[in-house]
Amino acid sequence: MSADTAPKLRHPEKRNRPDSPVSRKPDWIRVKAPVSREYQATRRIVRDNGLHTVCEEAACPNIGECWARRHATMMIMGEVCTRACAFCNVTTGRPAPLDPMEPVNVALAVAQLELEHVVVTSVDRDDLEDGGADHFARVIGAIRSESPDTTIEVLTPDFKDRDGAIETVTAARPDVFNHNLETVPRLYPAIRPGARYFTSLELLHRVKRIDPSMFTKSGLMVGLGETREEIGQVMDDLRAADVDFLTIGQYLQPTRKHAPVDRFVTPQEFGEYAALARGKGFLLVASTPLTRSSYHAGEDFARLRTAREARRG
Repeated sequence: MSADTAPKLRHPEKRNRPDSPVSRKPDWIRVKAPVSREYQATRRIVRDNGLHTVCEEAACPNIGECWARRHATMMIMGEVCTRACAFCNVTTGRPAPLDPMEPVNVALAVAQLELEHVVVTSVDRDDLEDGGADHFARVIGAIRSESPDTTIEVLTPDFKDRDGAIETVTAARPDVFNHNLETVPRLYPAIRPGARYFTSLELLHRVKRIDPSMFTKSGLMVGLGETREEIGQVMDDLRAADVDFLTIGQYLQPTRKHAPVDRFVTPQEFGEYAALARGKGFLLVASTPLTRSSYHAGEDFARLRTAREARRG
């Protein structure tokens, strides 16, 4: 078999990692397979516009439910990431050049899906001078032009802390600026080796300093070996950075080459985390086993605005 016809490994960078058995999921984490007509319609719109979604690339367990409601999370700048996080199912490698038509295609898909709220995320593009910040801004602008009433949430990488990157995205005026811390600082070297905890924390704080009116959001996975005390400390750090909204969900191991699940956190414990976060002052908390950054994002955005008004009143 020639090099051109040999099958490509989805995660060539993980070949040397030892296999970890994939744990059987408890009943509360299982979901139905996506088969609805509405799911197929959403899939067709994504395909027709040549787009990628984090729903597919990250093997999200909620894809059947979300796509049945025409809620797809757009993943821009290609399907190949420059980093190799131990939790992530997105392919790592050398990305293709940016598609100059992608902002228009994303905007057309948003209009065709008739989205009231859209989440736009991306792979890490450490190969780009600005980490892809200008491309994010172009996508936001294209959506605003095509669907002026659609609210926009971005879930960005850390842009490798490039000068001006956060300012570029913030100037494009997304309605929500999300950047996930993912896990506790102690686990970063093993789980998120290409990132730095305090760089991510400072990114969120900087957004608020640039535009105090912009909603900020961050997410955590649990079940990776963190302690309750460590989660509490991350909550305190996020509140010190004036983050409005926290999501907490169960980590699920994509393949045997990814980090193993340390344990499945019970629904009761997720409720306790939610209560703890609310007590620390977050405007909004979503904490369930199946919570993901973009899961029910539109409904949550409406709740965010209501919570802010109630606090001001």
